[in-house]
Amino acid sequence: MNISLNVERLVLDGLDLDARGRGVLQTAFEAELTRLLTEGGIAQELSGGRALAALQLPELATPPGATPRQLGLALASSIYSGIGQ
Repeated sequence: MNISLNVERLVLDGLDLDARGRGVLQTAFEAELTRLLTEGGIAQELSGGRALAALQLPELATPPGATPRQLGLALASSIYSGIGQ
């Protein structure tokens, strides 16, 4: 099965990262979401190619002072909870 996911816009209110931090977050996010989708698959109701205009997710529970990598991993996990099996 091929999964194509396009995250057009990701809004992270209150997060102040420099260019390097944004890059680290993005790399961790992409790698973790790819891993989760590869291992767990996608929700049955989305497997037919359905587009979602928006995805409401629970608030991220991240420790104070979380690194950009930790934020990327948590974000991927949160998104997967809304689209995964």
